[in-house]
Amino acid sequence: MAKVFIDGSAGTTGLRIYERLAGRKDITLITLPDEVRKDLGARKEALNSADIAFLCLPDAAAVEAVSLIDNPNTAVIDTSTAHRTASGWAYGFAELSGKREEIRSSKRIANPGCHASGFIALVAPLVENGIIKPESSLTSFSITGYSGGGKNMIAQYQDPELDELLTAPRQYAMGQNHKHLPEMAKICGLNSDPVFCPIVSNYYSGMQVTVPLFAKDINGTKADIAEVYKSYYTNGLVSYVGELSQGGFASAVSMSGRDDMCITVAGNEERILLVAEFDNLGKGASGAAIQNMNILLGIDERTGLVTDRGE
Repeated sequence: MAKVFIDGSAGTTGLRIYERLAGRKDITLITLPDEVRKDLGARKEALNSADIAFLCLPDAAAVEAVSLIDNPNTAVIDTSTAHRTASGWAYGFAELSGKREEIRSSKRIANPGCHASGFIALVAPLVENGIIKPESSLTSFSITGYSGGGKNMIAQYQDPELDELLTAPRQYAMGQNHKHLPEMAKICGLNSDPVFCPIVSNYYSGMQVTVPLFAKDINGTKADIAEVYKSYYTNGLVSYVGELSQGGFASAVSMSGRDDMCITVAGNEERILLVAEFDNLGKGASGAAIQNMNILLGIDERTGLVTDRGE
């Protein structure tokens, strides 16, 4: 039975992972009492005792945690930004070409960012199939629930005396320096970062990522894109669907509580919209992390996850 340790289990991502794993009979969770949860020695012992360690920590703390591991058999799944473009780390988006095999054979897996997951799911297959050129200048906007901002932001939005400015959607990272940009460009094979506009809104969880395209700027049509998605996403937690809107509206909360992702292509023959919907805490964080753990264990990727199959 695999031994699993969550370093940073008190954070939003760590708590969701713990909830998904707590009832499983095929693993043993290594836990630390609250009084030693941040103790370096106790953490080091737990990390080196684990077959699989989840790092749900800020970047600097994640780098430190990796440095504490001297057991060559401990596999690490890091949910921070620290190692997503680092050499020697597998990028943990199993649905991309070749990534599942890289994850399965790796001891160091970098879990994707939430916004990045939607962008990459939409763009990477199109670059790979020649519809989008690597030198293309892309734009994207993404709407997320406030849980993606962690405990402090959750507390702000759940304050009974909610600041009026928080009642409407808020755009952030206005300086075009969002921490997900490096992985978005690298994993998609783009020569430059996209113009990216993330937006946080007054609901707990759920994410909708959109990439607009002009048909004149790509090698193909809306129908060609749909065919690429249909053939590309046949295994895993990403599914192509013909329609995401309900009554003409597409809601960013539609996948809240789930660990899978739905994508589609909308628009018309001149102006095209690529759209991904998922939970920023699910396929955008904890769900992807557990999927990667399941791959390491050699079991069904959906084990213990909430998906379109109702599992």
